[in-house]
Amino acid sequence: MSDLILETRGLTKEFRGFAAVRGVDLKVRRGTIHALIGPNGAGKTTVFNLLTKFLEPSAGRIYYRGDDITAARPADIARRGLVRSFQISAVFPHLTVRENVRIALQRPLGNSFHFWRAERVLDPLNRRADELLDAVGLAGLEDRLASALPYGRKRALEIATTLALDPEMLLLDEPMSGLGQEDIGRISGLIRNAARDRTVLMVEHNLSVVADLSQTITVLTRGRVLAEGDYAAVSTNPEVVEAYMGTGHA
Repeated sequence: MSDLILETRGLTKEFRGFAAVRGVDLKVRRGTIHALIGPNGAGKTTVFNLLTKFLEPSAGRIYYRGDDITAARPADIARRGLVRSFQISAVFPHLTVRENVRIALQRPLGNSFHFWRAERVLDPLNRRADELLDAVGLAGLEDRLASALPYGRKRALEIATTLALDPEMLLLDEPMSGLGQEDIGRISGLIRNAARDRTVLMVEHNLSVVADLSQTITVLTRGRVLAEGDYAAVSTNPEVVEAYMGTGHA
């Protein structure tokens, strides 16, 4: 079996004649943390939207586990184990921390939205929910309303709910956005732990986090791949330096 879990070939997206993504060839190896970086407007979020089928490509193909998923629907992508987090808040604010995770755990049972089910029917899911909450540092907060959590802890809860879906590959869209330094360290640790038995592709502006976590980095600029490699290689690439210096910090 190929060590590639996700691949794009010639991925392109045009909006009324403007090419936001131009012929992107992306190869993500299984079991790695792969970062997608670039200056503002480089096309990073558009690539994520194409991969998860929130946008349809104008040209090119997308392959996941060797299968062509270019025509698949967003729900089909998630069922295949390719799950995106942090695109929007995954937290239900008026449910408890445990209830948020338990909803995600119900999904494989086919009753994700059966909020009216008797408590005793859902109790068997509590142990797994609490294990996930403990893994993300939320032990002891199970019965607190999600809306009462500080912002950084809400991000941790989002990771717990995402992991409850048991994804094979996790796409993180700017996971450090809006976090303070203490929370950045905590969430970085959670991402590293999550990647022990799955693949992570992330868009991230914090280059210190990228350097710390990623084995491979793809740099985009103006919708094209500018460079790829480990942090040492891309950070000293003259074209990468020029792209960042010319447009400001990513």
